[in-house]
Order: sequence, then structure tokens, then C-alpha cells
Amino acid sequence: MAFLGKDVRLNRLLNKKSGHLLAIALDHAIAWGVIEGIEKIQETLDTVAASEPDAITIQKGIAEKCMRKWAGRQPFILKCSSFSPFYPSYDGYTAAVEEAVRLGADAVALGVTVGGREQAELLKNLAIFTEKASSYGLPVVTHIYPKGDFIPSNERYTYKHVAYAARVAAELGVDIVKTYYTGDSESYRMVIEACPAYVVVSGGPKLDNLADVFRMTRDAMDSGAAGITYGRNVWQRSDAGLVIKALKTIIHDDRSVNDALKLVGN
Repeated sequence: MAFLGKDVRLNRLLNKKSGHLLAIALDHAIAWGVIEGIEKIQETLDTVAASEPDAITIQKGIAEKCMRKWAGRQPFILKCSSFSPFYPSYDGYTAAVEEAVRLGADAVALGVTVGGREQAELLKNLAIFTEKASSYGLPVVTHIYPKGDFIPSNERYTYKHVAYAARVAAELGVDIVKTYYTGDSESYRMVIEACPAYVVVSGGPKLDNLADVFRMTRDAMDSGAAGITYGRNVWQRSDAGLVIKALKTIIHDDRSVNDALKLVGN
């Protein structure tokens, strides 16, 4: 059954020009610590929001403390879970769906690890969460990764495991799936074809070469991805605002890697 509220909110998130999503994640501190680029979170959030991405992903405390000046101007996704440096495969709840409604979030997000000892519990949590969010007309995003202990580290980006993670999320009613890029457009196209939900690419750790970020983005979009959700590959760079604008040219204007590089002066 379709709900108007969910459609309204999805249409706020998906770019009106392209129908794609360029989201910037700023939810890293609980999981990774106060790392480079988010030490002064208000400054970073202001830089990101001023560049007008389609959405920002944040935890509830940052929404309450840092988003007031952007209220009604910058769509945001409330991250409702996090892992920690001490339990990297387990996302615990950090916010409830009702809090997202109170804060005015456009969607809610939950993190899930598959391929580990906690998979059954995490999938149960996701199933309950999607049902609750649906009752409020809130779209659900999941950050779902095949990084559990039962999956060898050198297999985590393969089609087999990434497609499984994406499909699991879709099976449980998720609207937007954020997961790994498999490394090549052919295998990623297969991931997207296997997943009847929007699939967006996770940026992962900062890449040394900005051209590699743009190339991954271009290849993913050519594969049929719905967009990207990047964090460290944007706000760990001194020219974060320009990087967002360059990513827009790829995602919303269908431009090339070279066009994006020219925009940032490379």
C-alpha cells in the first residue's frame, strides 16, 4: 500500500531535476570518534548545507543543536542507530521514529551489518523499524554492509555479498539502500538489478585522489545507481563545498569526471 506522506518526503529528498540523491553523511562521531573534518560540527554542517546537497544525514543531537538555521531549507535524514569503535558490527538504536517526526526529518536511517553473529537480531530490528516508520509515512534508508566476521575482508565488496545485503534491505521494506560499491560498473549494475529499491553508493574512507571519487561516482551512476551518500570523501577535504558542487554535475547534470575536476580546479 502506498502512503502519500512517504511519497511527499521522498520527493523532497530526490532531486527534482534528475530524480537522483546526493546526500552527505555527518553521523560519524559515535562510530569513528571526533575525526578530522567534524571536530567543529557546526562549521562543517554549515559548509555542507550552503552547498545545497539533496540531504544531510545526522544524529538527533546534531539535528537539535545545529540545524535550526537551516530548518525548512535543508532536507535531512535522521540516523537512528550507530555502531561504535568497540562493537563495529552492531548498530544499536540511538533515536526513535517518533523523534524523527518531532524533529521534522524527511527520512529515517538505520545501520545494519550482514554476515556476522548479530545478523538475525539486526534484521529483526530493521523489520520492526520499517513497519514503525511506514506507519508515520517516513521513508527508510539503511546503511547495510556485508562486513560481518563470517565474510572474509577480501570478499566484502564482491557482487555476491553486496547484492545480498541490498536485496535483504529491499525484502524488509527499505526505500533507499546505501551500500558498498563493488568496484566496477558491470557487477554494480547486477546489484541494482537485484534490488527493487533505490541503491546509493557509500563513499567509505577518504580516497587520496579526488579523481577516484569522481570516477567511482560516474561509474556507479552509469550502472543505474540512484545516487550517492558520501561523508569523509567530502568533508575531509578543504574544498568540501566545491566537491559537492562538482558531484552535482555528475549526479544531476550527467557530466563527466573531467568536467567535475575542472570545477574544483584540477
